[in-house]
Parts: sequence; structure tokens; C-alpha cells
Amino acid sequence: MPDTAMRCSFCGKDKSEVDRLIAGPGVFICNECVGLCEQLLSGRPMPSFPPLDGKSDDELLADMARLYATRGQVETAVQDRVLRLRSRSVTWARIGEALGISRQSAWERFSGEE
Repeated sequence: MPDTAMRCSFCGKDKSEVDRLIAGPGVFICNECVGLCEQLLSGRPMPSFPPLDGKSDDELLADMARLYATRGQVETAVQDRVLRLRSRSVTWARIGEALGISRQSAWERFSGEE
């Protein structure tokens, strides 16, 4: 069963792990990532992120799980766009081209919920 919890699309943290989660069209960003963006845009030095090789197995597993969980949000947003486009009679060929896949692949992947 896919994880349907709202998560930051950048860091993968669940809404319960952050103070605020801001919704966009099919994406979310947490207050922590917004803070990093503000820091970057203001020209202040960015904190260094620990290299992946320096993380423990448990830290890497947690990172991987958070990133993997954001896939459901993206898939839902893509499916919504496909359904809207099909309701406007946009062809499977155009949808496939936009996604970088064949018309047939687009139809096979998305037509079941049409």
C-alpha cells in the first residue's frame, strides 16, 4: 500500500516531523527547506551536508525511506494531470512525448484509471 502521508518533496520529511508543510501543485515544501532557500537567496553561507559515506546504515535507510515515500505524491500529481489532459482529448501520443515515453507506454501506465 503506498504511503499517502504528506511529505516535503525536497527532504522527504513527514508533516509530523516539521513545524509547517506548504502545499503547491502536487508538491510540498517544509519550513526547514524554506529556511535553507531563504539562506541561499540571501547570500548567507549554506550549511554543509554530511557526505553520504559518512552516514550510518540507519541514517541512510531513514533517508532512503523518506525519499521513497515522496514518490506517491508525485505519482498522484502526474495521474491527475493525465486525467485532466485526457478529459480535454489530448492524445496519448502527446502525453507520452511530454513524459519521454511512448504513446503505448503512457496508455498502459495511465489508462486504467481513466
